[in-house]
Amino acid sequence: MPESNSERGPVWLVLPTYEEATNVERLVAEGRAKLPASAQVLIVDDNSPDGTGEIAARLAAADSAVHCLHRPKKEGLGPAYIAGFREALAGGAGLIVEMDADFSHDPAYLPRLLEASERAHVVIGSRYVPGGGVTDWGAVRRTISRGGSAYARSVLGVDVRDLTGGFKCFRREVLEAIDLGAVRSLGYAFQVEMTYRAIELGFDVVEVPIVFRDRQAGSSKMSRSIVLEAIWRVPMLRFGR
Repeated sequence: MPESNSERGPVWLVLPTYEEATNVERLVAEGRAKLPASAQVLIVDDNSPDGTGEIAARLAAADSAVHCLHRPKKEGLGPAYIAGFREALAGGAGLIVEMDADFSHDPAYLPRLLEASERAHVVIGSRYVPGGGVTDWGAVRRTISRGGSAYARSVLGVDVRDLTGGFKCFRREVLEAIDLGAVRSLGYAFQVEMTYRAIELGFDVVEVPIVFRDRQAGSSKMSRSIVLEAIWRVPMLRFGR
């Protein structure tokens, strides 16, 4: 019989933060409410100048299921997640969930991802499967997002619809099998790289529909350099190693 989630070990929710002081406390509360009682929340803060790290430390001091990893400087989404994944694995995580800290990923979808992880090694909360979608974005941002996923899908030869999606659940064995030290992507190419590496290793990936909404507070982390990194790094994943 396949191992059930209840037998795997606790769920760890990894939240990378940079200048998310307006969001982090409410997100932790709403995330905890949607996760099993045994779940742990790890906030990975890159020395936010707006006090996010101090809020995270206060939450961790008040709740033994909340943890805070303080990093000395902002290095990008990829390194923050890798540090968080290592911490979660060391803490005995059975399932590791990643999501944005700005409420673009609705915590209400967390049970859906956990349920799907019973039948797949990697679960992606997908904007681009039936039932999924995006709200609050203009035409340019929609084009960049859809185009980025289509470009990565074509270059890598995989059929995952939302390769750039960052709302995911990994079984422990996936992150143990991936050489985390070899993951080089800094920005949103990190999402493509992690999914592709999992597929290369033979793990099953499923997509479940979510509706993505634009952040309601704070500023977007999207930049020209992040887009350019994705353009050149995706071919390197397939042909450069």
